[in-house]
Amino acid sequence: MIEWILAEWMQIVGFATGAACVFLAARRNVWTYPLGIANNVVFLAVFLPAGLYAAAALQLVYLALGVHGWWRWTRGVEHDRHYIARTPRGAILWLVVVGVAGAALLTWVLSTFTDSQVAVADAATTSASLVAQYMLNRKWLENWFVWIGVDIAFVALSVVTGLWVVAALYALFIALCVFGWRSWRRVGSDAAADAAAPGAVDARA
Repeated sequence: MIEWILAEWMQIVGFATGAACVFLAARRNVWTYPLGIANNVVFLAVFLPAGLYAAAALQLVYLALGVHGWWRWTRGVEHDRHYIARTPRGAILWLVVVGVAGAALLTWVLSTFTDSQVAVADAATTSASLVAQYMLNRKWLENWFVWIGVDIAFVALSVVTGLWVVAALYALFIALCVFGWRSWRRVGSDAAADAAAPGAVDARA
């Protein structure tokens, strides 16, 4: 057991920080961002040796998105813990376009310049993860559906590449995402009901 822990300690640390990060996001706690940045550093060290180059590069992009989300959750309208929004209809098309274009571009890069054996799956999960993270930063409720799809794919991808601890982590993420969606939906429904109540005053005014 000790030998296994010593051999897999980075995956274990990634497991712990990743699970805590998603749980805090589900609870709408801004500390999800500094913890998420720490998680990115750990996974960068895990994915590179496994040949998951797009997933590794994703961690660097997450650092930038983490700063963006941290700023929005402390300075933007998302600062209000009770603020939950639905994804604007006008944003859905460009989110899909960005996701598909990103996956296509990453597939070409991985197939052309690396020895990745899982280029399409790696690229697709990477691109979808970026879309989901941006939606999370904006506190758009539907971000949880995107994350669930990504996590299911990552479970399969991690199993194929032998990252069993990471696979278990993403399986846990699925459950946490369901919890997050239910929690955010409840808060959003309560806020909408309060706003619609006669004589209600907007607390953000």
